[in-house]
Amino acid sequence: MVSSVLNICHLLFFSLLLISFTCSHSWKLSVVRFQERTYRWFQAIVFTVEEINQHPSLLPGVKLGYHIMDSCSRYPHSLTAAMSMISGGNKTCGPTKPAKLLIGDSSSTQSILLSTTLVPLKIPMISYLAGCPCLSDRQKYPNFFRTIPSDFYQARTMVQIAKRFGWTWIGAVIADSDNGHGTLQALEEEIKGTGICLAFYHTLYRERLQKDVAFAARTVQASSARVILVLAWYTDVEAFLLELMRRNVTDRLFLASEIWSTSYNIMANPQLYTISKGTLGVALRSAPIPGFSAHLQQLHPSRYPEDKFLRTLWENTFGCSPTISSSKIIQNSLPPCSGRESLEGHIEFIDTSHLTVSYNIYLAVYAAAHALHSLLECNSQNHTDSKIKPKCSSPDNITPAQLLQHVKDVQYTTQLGEEFYFLEGGIPPVYDLVNWQIAPDGSLQYAFIGHVDGNQLSINDSAITWPGDSGKVPISVCTSECPPGTRKAIKKGLPVCCFDCLPCTEGEISNSTGSIKCYRCPKEFWSNSYKNECVARETEFLSVKETMGITLMSVAVSGAVMTTTVAVIFLYHRNTPIVKANNSELSFLLLLSLKLCFLCALVFVGQPSLWSCRIQQAAFGISFVLCISCILVKTFVVLIAFHSTRPESSALIKWFGLGKQRGIVLVFTCVQVVICAIWLCVSPPLPYQNFGMHRSKVILECTIGSVVGFTCVLGYIGFLATVCFLLAFFARKLPDNFNEAKYITFSMLIFCAVWVAFVPAYVSSPGKYSVVVEVFAILASSFGLLFCIFVPKCYIILLKPENNTKKFLMGKE
Repeated sequence: MVSSVLNICHLLFFSLLLISFTCSHSWKLSVVRFQERTYRWFQAIVFTVEEINQHPSLLPGVKLGYHIMDSCSRYPHSLTAAMSMISGGNKTCGPTKPAKLLIGDSSSTQSILLSTTLVPLKIPMISYLAGCPCLSDRQKYPNFFRTIPSDFYQARTMVQIAKRFGWTWIGAVIADSDNGHGTLQALEEEIKGTGICLAFYHTLYRERLQKDVAFAARTVQASSARVILVLAWYTDVEAFLLELMRRNVTDRLFLASEIWSTSYNIMANPQLYTISKGTLGVALRSAPIPGFSAHLQQLHPSRYPEDKFLRTLWENTFGCSPTISSSKIIQNSLPPCSGRESLEGHIEFIDTSHLTVSYNIYLAVYAAAHALHSLLECNSQNHTDSKIKPKCSSPDNITPAQLLQHVKDVQYTTQLGEEFYFLEGGIPPVYDLVNWQIAPDGSLQYAFIGHVDGNQLSINDSAITWPGDSGKVPISVCTSECPPGTRKAIKKGLPVCCFDCLPCTEGEISNSTGSIKCYRCPKEFWSNSYKNECVARETEFLSVKETMGITLMSVAVSGAVMTTTVAVIFLYHRNTPIVKANNSELSFLLLLSLKLCFLCALVFVGQPSLWSCRIQQAAFGISFVLCISCILVKTFVVLIAFHSTRPESSALIKWFGLGKQRGIVLVFTCVQVVICAIWLCVSPPLPYQNFGMHRSKVILECTIGSVVGFTCVLGYIGFLATVCFLLAFFARKLPDNFNEAKYITFSMLIFCAVWVAFVPAYVSSPGKYSVVVEVFAILASSFGLLFCIFVPKCYIILLKPENNTKKFLMGKE
């Protein structure tokens, strides 16, 4: 097989803080520092190409070459270097052969520029660190591939972490670059509908880093957000953290992006131990590269005398100047090295057990090699799209378009046994989750606490060390979640995470934390005092167990007892003139009706039921009509008796005898009985649960049923009482020592006054108090009749028996 050299040239990104050796520029840097991390990336290229060239079955007979150039983090240098390599202007990959594939750039901004420029030429490029979500657009960047997941997935992972620990108010400090803004945009999309809000965001631009760092630190210090998401280059992050330390802001938790979540440079700075402890980071999936550690250990300036980076590494590590030959010493202030120095003791540099970016570079070079191998082998089985007929090529006639198609379809098994392929130009999202912790020796180290595979987030909460000394999960909210019994009310002009907690109104509850609305209780229930639970409404009625009910019942029973006592007195003195006067039979009937009036008040006390509601009004109406009828007939008898001296009155006296008197009482009473019967048959009173009177109570009451029926009952009683009052009023001045008409007038006056006052009081009284008003009216009017009509007679019977004579009563003594 003919051996040839294929140009695969590599663009490697170096930070502005590097000592650059392949480019010159006019920018003045405030800090110049060699970065061991990026030099290890450099060596990953060298090691991988050498490993592929020694592979027995991958690209047999083909040797890969490489040319590493420093982009200086400036797009002019990236573009210049790329144009130089694809035009064959370099001097290391062959005299005239242009590069057919580029690996780089690490910066998203430079990658966007290069991909856009190289699209017409169909030259593929594979980046190992450009994570901008915008680069997933296959229409704009069809020639761009990467061995790092899109930062869209990193943003989603950070949102998942924030949701897991209840952080709804977070700040963001991002790099002022396409990658930073693209990731921020992805983050803002992911937090929609999650209840998470950005308290603020600030950018860090390297050209004005000192100013931006100071401004961002002031914002963090003033903000109530306790969780800060930081998406920036690790050297910029270090400057930002140092500024926070200077301001003594040490109680924040940082969510670190993959670019600095495993940065030894920051962890090696003792000044940052306090502020960095507890940092949670999303790290690129780490993996070892077999044999890479041995490759790093064998590095020595004597073997690679032209490697200026290695010479700088040696000076920084051992504090001496390496000698290129026995006769030449580098001229500087450092003493010469002995030659026995070795990187074997430089653990941080040679530790390859958890490689991230270096492993991505390793995958990128192998992806390029496998795509080239597929192109040269020309095997149709290597294509996922069966409609595309593979185009064979020889090593001397490779076109970028052919190689681009094979890069799209590349698929191989890594040395770790994993399948590698490009998903929308990138790779499936797989991350490690790390936590920065203080090691037993006092140093700051990161520990693995979980991982992300696709959409699956797995975290070992118990393995996390939190900032501060409390050991508790930080709370980062604009407003604490509303407790049960309240609801959220968004503050006008502020994000949805900032809200007021308003208590639920009466009858509504919220039984969960952070409820956005209150829910009305069912009809039979009401909210408790905490507004977090619906409880059965308290039933209210005039109970026999409460003070009001006991008092009314006692008064009613007392009235019935007093009425009975008067009846006994009258029965005992039934043959005396004062008892026999004006039809003693009517007096006993009147006492019976008064007793019924007192007793009917008892029916109103207690829980309303079907039978009690119907008996109440009927018993009340019939008892009072019987009572008023008796009084009315007695008033007629008085008038007729004192007009009996007229000749025409004798016939009337004979006609209005005892039988007629009983009949009139019966007729008047039967009218009320008929009214009540019709009322109870057509629309009777029924027990009713009133939910609208008192919000927290259900009022058990009797409905009137028919307003017309209730009005007729009261109206008929009022009519009889009015007629009785008028007749008694006309007979009040009759010439008797004991004029019963005068006392009837007073009793009717009290009766009418009570029931006239009853109507407005009954209508305006809420709940059980309407029942109290009616019972009070019954008792007051009954006592008024009892006292005004019978107490004067009992006074004469018991205290003035000498006046209990017919002559005295007729006014002849």
